[in-house]
Amino acid sequence: MILYYTLAVLIIGLDQLTKYLTVSTIPYRETIEWIPNVLSFTHHRNTGAAWSILEGQMLFFYIVTVVVVGVVIYYLHTLGKQDILIGLSLSIILGGAIGNFIDRLIHQYVVDMIKLDFINFPIFNIADIALSVGVGLMIVYLVIDEIRNHKKKVGQ
Repeated sequence: MILYYTLAVLIIGLDQLTKYLTVSTIPYRETIEWIPNVLSFTHHRNTGAAWSILEGQMLFFYIVTVVVVGVVIYYLHTLGKQDILIGLSLSIILGGAIGNFIDRLIHQYVVDMIKLDFINFPIFNIADIALSVGVGLMIVYLVIDEIRNHKKKVGQ
């Protein structure tokens, strides 16, 4: 369990550090090109979720995040003890959810900064990456678990 919570804390720390550096070094709405036509950093504020959906609905985000964090912690303690893949996926999701939650509590918006210049994609942050990776790992776990269960049924 210590591994899982340590990973979540590291993700939260990295997320908050990159947001602090963005706010303190890049003027709002300004862009710093890092790898031409590939990657830049833009100081952006998002009052919604992905693609700015549900903008300004902070109470909704507070409630949803508290519920999600509670569910993730519950499953981290039950399933995380049984399988490291689901434990890692849940701890990564936990770190991402809390990282963005901190912003919503403090600023009433989420600081985003990573911009992919080669594709039309929303600006995002480390917490968003963690949430995406965590959900991806959870999908892999669910597929593997389904295969295991199928093999058990066939073997009976």
